[in-house]
Amino acid sequence: MTERNAPQLAPQLEPPHTSHAKSLGAGIALGVASYTWWGMGPLYFKALTNAGSPAVLSLCHRIAWSFLVLALFIAATRGWASVARVLRNRRTTLALLASTICIGINWLGFIYAVETNRVLESSLGYFINPLFTVLLGMAFLGERLRPAQWISVALATCGVAWLTITRGGLPWIAIVLPVSFGLYSLIRKRTDVGPVIGLFVETALLAPLALAWIAWAHTRPEAGPAGINAPPTLALLSFAGVMTAVPLVFFAAAAQRLPLSILGFLQYINPTIQLITATLLFNETLDRNRLLAFVLIWIGLAIFIADLATRTATSRATASRATASSPPRRRSVQ
Repeated sequence: MTERNAPQLAPQLEPPHTSHAKSLGAGIALGVASYTWWGMGPLYFKALTNAGSPAVLSLCHRIAWSFLVLALFIAATRGWASVARVLRNRRTTLALLASTICIGINWLGFIYAVETNRVLESSLGYFINPLFTVLLGMAFLGERLRPAQWISVALATCGVAWLTITRGGLPWIAIVLPVSFGLYSLIRKRTDVGPVIGLFVETALLAPLALAWIAWAHTRPEAGPAGINAPPTLALLSFAGVMTAVPLVFFAAAAQRLPLSILGFLQYINPTIQLITATLLFNETLDRNRLLAFVLIWIGLAIFIADLATRTATSRATASRATASSPPRRRSVQ
């Protein structure tokens, strides 16, 4: 037998279930990393506040440095063709302009919450976020709420109403954050643009205003070497792009590997870390009225997650039975 006709050894391939398990494990690790990073955000922005950077200036630096970091990432991954394709589509560009406004409001609200010692309200808002997203799905996507989802939304509403009554005013941060991010998610869901390219375009749209504000703030007489122009403060401000872009890249990679049910569950890492940070590190008071509001929302979320898990398990079981009952396909003889 010649070497040409000798039997070739087949490459050793990993079994499909092993490859899937590795992908799932990597996805969970990336998802946990992204939401943990976002949950640690108050520590970074509190450091900026302590260094004398007001919320608007911190926001502008976040926009400008995120734009730069994302531009470098897109250049490294050769993604400029995708950016050009997005900008050539007028409808997509207008949709991203709307999402830009939403994410700008969300970022400013979050930084302001840290600056004014309202991280507990921020945490509450991000716990409410998935329930508000369900309402948006009903209002704009024609989705129907199941009884368990109605109960979840009602409990969250009761929690917000209780805070409004007992604290003598609307907890607007806990409302602005989920509303702005929910609308942002809705717009981006209906726009066929990846998360990295999308955020790059959004920061590009905001960059001119951000750079103008930065130039004005850092050239004022009071912004001297002892103020926001101090080298440590400038170094801290320049880290804003990494703080924004890195968890987004982790999240994008996790979303490619994980089902939405797992990704949706991991999102509660962020507000949980914020809650712990606010109470243990920032000395914010979790009084009985706030605790009751959190408990009402947590109960609503528990019902929501249990309903989602039940529906997912039922759908998988139905799909498995359908696959098992379908007759095997015959192979055609060549």
